[in-house]
Amino acid sequence: MTIVAVTGLQREARIVAAPGIRVVIGGGDATRLAAELDRAMEGARGVVSIGIAGALGPGWRPGDWAVARAVLDGGEAFPADPAWAARLLSGLPGARAALFLGSDAMVAEAAAKAALHRDTGAEAVDMESHVAARVARRHGLPFVAARVISDAADRTLPPAARVGMRPDGGMDLGAVLRSLLSDPRQIPALIRTGWEAERGFRALLRGHHRLGPGLAAP
Repeated sequence: MTIVAVTGLQREARIVAAPGIRVVIGGGDATRLAAELDRAMEGARGVVSIGIAGALGPGWRPGDWAVARAVLDGGEAFPADPAWAARLLSGLPGARAALFLGSDAMVAEAAAKAALHRDTGAEAVDMESHVAARVARRHGLPFVAARVISDAADRTLPPAARVGMRPDGGMDLGAVLRSLLSDPRQIPALIRTGWEAERGFRALLRGHHRLGPGLAAP
């Protein structure tokens, strides 16, 4: 039996891939992700949303691990499996429990992050956890989410960073370059965003090594 790991990006998928892990990549398309997850559930014993996320609340910095107590999807909260989440919290360095918010669109503006934190109480946001939680519930499987912060709540992502994901989770270099050509002034912000995301990816790799190939699953 396998663990289904849900990521948004190909790079995240490469980091968490291991024997016994079936990785499904979202690529920013919630509808397609839900359909692919339904097909991936055969023989699964649990679902984990894992990768990078944006911070909504203060006090989170790139490289920090957040483990979901629950994931908000609209007006509904999907609780994480408590035993599995506890193992993630104890196994990941410096990890903290948090309320996650699922979003079908990237939350890139600092003002939007602050408003979502104020309105929902969520501390972190990503584009896959809510989809994974819904599918896991539908199939009666335990669910958790563990994400590394890549951009702090007070960071606004530059336009080039918002167009850089292809539907398959890869990098759309052409879209990034076109955005930079249209407004070269965003280059310093894009470099900063890249460095902070790199901190997140490195923390994800270290965390995977700490958890082992089974991702602390029951």
